[in-house]
Amino acid sequence: MFNGLIAYLDSIKARDPAPRSRWEILLYPGLLAVGMHRVAHWLFEAELFFLARFVNHLSRWLTAIDIHPGAKIGRHLFIDHGFTVIGETAEIGDNVTIYQCVTLGGTDPANGIAGKRHPTLSDDVIVGSGAQILGPVTVHPRARVGANAVVTKDVPEGAVMVGIPARSTLLDASEYAREFVPYGTPCSETFDPATQKVELLQCQLEQLQKQLQLLLDERAVRADEGEEAPRRKGSRTGS
Repeated sequence: MFNGLIAYLDSIKARDPAPRSRWEILLYPGLLAVGMHRVAHWLFEAELFFLARFVNHLSRWLTAIDIHPGAKIGRHLFIDHGFTVIGETAEIGDNVTIYQCVTLGGTDPANGIAGKRHPTLSDDVIVGSGAQILGPVTVHPRARVGANAVVTKDVPEGAVMVGIPARSTLLDASEYAREFVPYGTPCSETFDPATQKVELLQCQLEQLQKQLQLLLDERAVRADEGEEAPRRKGSRTGS
């Protein structure tokens, strides 16, 4: 158990440059919230629902992180800063990183039958601050959800999602090999696909304007040459 805790603390330190020691990480609200969730989930599995909820409410009061006792969480989850909500049927894999103000929310089943309502995050997923992942969607391994993105559909493996609704950005395969990118998106290298399309249209418009101007200039030159030709002919005839 002690070795498992040390490995957990080291996994957080590898993803967060702020702490100078493991002792600092022990004070992180995300660490306390995950630890208390382990207790609440054990009580939930034992069908001690009131006690599970009590631990859940105590954890939320202490950490500002609300994890439903029924949620299934893998190893080394890092919730940075807090103010996060994780729903009952959410499932989280290993080495997942979630930044502040994230919601793993549910949707009401259309047929009124309870079931899987919340997202599934696979291993090594990164969710940026303010992101909302809604419904029984699956975020596949090593995917990244950018800050403030709203995800309502499955996310492919290794994809980087940005925007509302979230769309996959265009990244080279070499980007997927990077082990960890804070907040899910390399802002200096990744752009919103909608913005990219607008920029492409602007470039095409500028090129068309240049081509049109060249055609107008050529037409003007030909018109000038056509006017001068009769003048020259008339001057020769008069002489």
